[in-house]
This record gives sequence, C-alpha cells and structure tokens, in this order.
Amino acid sequence: MGNARNIAFWVVLFLLILALFNLFSGGQSTMSNRSISYSDFVQRVDAGEVASVTLDGEQVILRGKDGQQYVTVKPDGDQITERLIAHKVEVKVERQEQSGFLSMLSLWLPFLLLIGIWIFFMNRMQGGGKGGAMGFGKSRAKLLTEKQGRVTFDDVAGIDEAKEELEEIVEFLRNPQKFSRLGGKIPKGALLVGPPGTGKTLLARAIAGEAGVPFFTISGSDFVEMFVGVGASRVRDMFEQAKKNAPCIVFIDEIDAVGRARGVGMGGGNDEREQTLNQLLVEMDGFEANDGVIIIAATNRKDVLDPALLRPGRFDRQVTVGNPDIKGREKILNVHARKVPLGPDVDLRTIARGTPGFSGADLANLVNEAALTAARKGRRFVTMDDFESAKDKVMMGPERRSMIMSDEDKEMTAYHEAGHAIVGIMLPKCDPVYKATIMPRGAALGMVMSLPEMDRHSWHKDQMKDRIAMGMAGKAAEVKKWGEERVSSGASGDIQNVSAVARAMVMRWGMSEKIGNIDYSEAHEGYQGNTGGFSVSAETKRMIEDEVKLIVDEGYARAKKILDDHEEEFERLAQGLLEYETLTGDEIKRVLRGEPLNDGNDETPPSGNATSVTAIPKTTKPKAPKGGLEPEPTA
Repeated sequence: MGNARNIAFWVVLFLLILALFNLFSGGQSTMSNRSISYSDFVQRVDAGEVASVTLDGEQVILRGKDGQQYVTVKPDGDQITERLIAHKVEVKVERQEQSGFLSMLSLWLPFLLLIGIWIFFMNRMQGGGKGGAMGFGKSRAKLLTEKQGRVTFDDVAGIDEAKEELEEIVEFLRNPQKFSRLGGKIPKGALLVGPPGTGKTLLARAIAGEAGVPFFTISGSDFVEMFVGVGASRVRDMFEQAKKNAPCIVFIDEIDAVGRARGVGMGGGNDEREQTLNQLLVEMDGFEANDGVIIIAATNRKDVLDPALLRPGRFDRQVTVGNPDIKGREKILNVHARKVPLGPDVDLRTIARGTPGFSGADLANLVNEAALTAARKGRRFVTMDDFESAKDKVMMGPERRSMIMSDEDKEMTAYHEAGHAIVGIMLPKCDPVYKATIMPRGAALGMVMSLPEMDRHSWHKDQMKDRIAMGMAGKAAEVKKWGEERVSSGASGDIQNVSAVARAMVMRWGMSEKIGNIDYSEAHEGYQGNTGGFSVSAETKRMIEDEVKLIVDEGYARAKKILDDHEEEFERLAQGLLEYETLTGDEIKRVLRGEPLNDGNDETPPSGNATSVTAIPKTTKPKAPKGGLEPEPTA
C-alpha cells in the first residue's frame, strides 16, 4: 500500500511538471508573436507583404515576407479567405478539436494539480496516516486477526494454573451474566509475570483465539518516542479505539518499558516515560470507567514496575508463568511434537526428565533441532538419538570434532572426568550420573552430567556437601594420577562453582554453625552485583572465608578418599573413556564391573554420537533454580 502511494505521488508530480511546461511554453510562443490590428493586417495583405496566413479559429497568424510573425483576431462574420487567395497568400487552417470545456480544463489543470498535492500533504501532516508527520499521537496497537495460525488453549501446556486464571477471563467475556448475577465484576487487568520463554505471549495469543472478541496487541516500547507528550497521546488513542470495540482485550507486551517506578534513578527518571505511565494509570482506573476493556500485560521484571500499576483495580490478577515441571515439560513436548514424525524409540518422558529448568521456548527449540538433525541424516522420522544429539547441541554447543587434542591432554581429561563420575556414583546424595564424555563441546574439553530423578525445589546441607565433593573430584583425580606438580587448569571452572556454592551455604543459607543464621550476601564485595565493598568487620570477613575454605577442603578430602578406596574402578572408567570417548549411565556401570561393552558382536563403540542430559554450566555466579538455590557444581 505504501509503495502504491509513492508511485502515485511521483506520477502526479510528473504530470504536473509536464502540464506547467506546456503552459509556459505555449504562453511564451504566443508572446513571441507580435500583435497587430486587423486593419493593419488587411493593409499588409493588399500591399503584398504577407507570405502565409494560418487561421486558428478567430486568431489569425501571419508570416511576412521578411520572416516576421504577427498575430491578430478577425471580426465575427468577416470572410478573408477570398482576399488572401486573390493576393496569392498561402492559407493554412488549424483544426478546432477542443471544446470550450476542454479548453477551460487545460487552462485550470495545473492549478487543480497544485491544490490536490497541497491537500495530500496537509492530510499526511494532520495524521491521515499513522506515518504522517503529525501522526505520532496515534496508537500503534494492532487489531489481531487470527486468519492463519490460530492459537487456542489446547496449544498451551505446562502452565495449567496460569491457563486456568486466564480461561476464567475468557469465560467472563463469553458469558458475563454467569458472574454478574452474583455481583462479580469483570477484571480490569491481568499481569503475566515470568522468565523469558515461558509462554506469556503464547498465552495472550491463546486468549485472542478463544475469546472471540477484538484483540489489540502493542509493545511497551511503542508508546514512548523522543517527542514529549507522544506516549500519553498514544495511550489515550489506544483506549479510545478499545472503547469503540468493547468488550475487547488489549495486550501490552514488555510493559516494563513504560511502567517502571516513577522517581527512580538519576534526575527522577525520564519525564516523557512518566507522563505516559501517568496516562496509562488514569485510563486503566481513573475518573472515567473503561467498562469492557481488559488489559493483559507481560513482563519478566515485575520488581521494577510502579506500585500504582500493580494495585487491584488496575491489574487485578498477577499470574505467574514459571518454568514447567517434569509433567509440564512432557505436555509441552507433546504439543510441539504433533507435527513431527516420531520414531518408535522416542520417549518424551525421558526427554522431559533430562531437561530440568527448560522453558517452553527451550523445549520448542529442542524439538526443532531434533527434526533438523534427522533431516540432515536423511531419516524419515525423528529418533531418540536425534533428540539426544539435539539436547547436546542446545545445552553444550556442537561437538568440536575438528579440535586436535594431544594424547596427553586426552588422557588427562579422561582421568579428570572419571574422577567426577566415580565420586558422583559413590555419594548417595548426588544425582545419578547419566553420561560422561571427553568429547570437546563449547569451552569444555569433557564433562560429566547428572540426571535428577525429579525436579528439585530446595537443597539440603548434605546434598550440597556431596556436590562440592563431586566438583572437587576432578582435581583430586589429577593429583592422584600425576601428583601435585602436574595439576592442570582444567579444574578452574569446578573451583569457581564449588566456591560459589560454599559461600552461599555460609553467607545466605545459614549452613555454618560458626557464622550462624545471618545473611551476609549483601555485604560481600562483588557478590551478586554488590560493588560497595565488604561492610562487615575484618574479623567477620576472616571467619566467613575460613568457613568457606573449610567446606571446600572437606569436599576435596572426601573426593580424594573415595578415589583411593575405589582405585580399580577409577582406572577402568578412565580407560573406558579413552577408548569410547562417551559413555552413558548403563555403560559406565558395565565398565566399572569390568564387562565388555560390545559383547564381541561388533567393533563400533556403543555410544556413537553421545547422548546428553542436564549439564550444569560452569559460571562464577550460578543462576538460582526453583527455590532460589544455586545449581550443583559439576564439571
């Protein structure tokens, strides 16, 4: 549509220039002919000074024998043709094709074109289109029409509680009498809160598909421009459109872009943003009621929103959309796997169990990667191996098969990871070891992955101590095999994770009897973004560091003792990793028992392309899972 307008504009402009050129060129040609009286014209004809005459209606154009041109107008009824022929003057007659109307139109056409172009630009400036120069105040909200790809609540899984809350709003729109006869009022707003990728926007699209009422969608950043007052004007215009289409739903995505708390930051914040927020507050619940207009907003930063925006009467309901549990992940995988042909060996329950912490978007990406992997291999359906390979790629990055490792580095990596695996298997509070590999992926040369039996919502002291011991087992294995002088830098990530967990135990969770039940995390320099320095005494700081060191040293000593007690299994597993590169949980158990993996039936290592499960990232500041606790430290 915009291209057609531009083409039409340039065509009209070209015709205008052409018409003006013809007008001025015609006027100039007329002005170039000298005007004479009719009597003078007759005298010149009688004197034989005229070479030719052109009759153009009432206008007579004569050319003298000296080459000059003259113009005159003959009187009505005067016949001069015979006189001209008698004096042997060449006579030309121009055909008169234009009527008086056409002549008038040709005269006024340039002026009409100028007036039309002026009206066009004035209309654009006054906001005749949203892209006009004065159209900044128009709302950018789009009326969503699900002609294709309609989403319903059947497409939403894993967040049943949030879906139930919003299903009630849809039911209210469909059958308001069911609630109003008991005095219930329609909610004015619902705020969807949750981390990225959990399905907040998908829920909003499902509401649009289910409600059967007009659904407007807009982003929070679409309100604010560099011009003062534009955001407030857009809020007013959006609610005016919504009132005309009531009952309707307005969805504001990323509302924190405009709904941040007022008066926060240097200089009190941005005035334009605060004006926009004030207008939004008034429109949602001000002096005039907005009956039939429901606002649904989404954000992953509820903590920065203005308190006035969160009160009942504006956002009556705050719906938490969190990461799904194992049942929810299985349901989400079933939804995304509908259009994917699955092989008979695919077990979505196992995949869901091996993806704790995955959001809905992560699981959708996992299914897509598995389909792409199967397509690259030329398969007719997606197998379990494809899902495992996709999981490896999503969580750890692609295999670095082109990376050249020396035999010494490969051997050190094998013993390092074998140490993690042995200690993880022998400690009862560690999650079952699901896989060990020395295949480089991402920044890691190898890793051991543990698969929890179920999602964890809290961590216990004995569990954290076992994980610290498992984290320090890599360095303990290197020391056991080659001594203190040959320890590599491969344990740096393990030490960072273990130190972070030990500090959390001492400073946040009250798991140190010496320090007690006091939260020192906010006082620790550099901890969780604090840059103000350590605001406690030097003695307390020393006590904290001593306790952290004690917990880590105890974990290291436990790992070293386990490796000493199970030296034979440790050696078998390291050699098995050197031979096969990747071993799954059942294969690890067979290696520890000294059983062959291929039973002599084939020569191919059984693990081929390695499977994967939950890999704990090596970060200096681990992210807190459900329950607010740090993840377990593993290599």
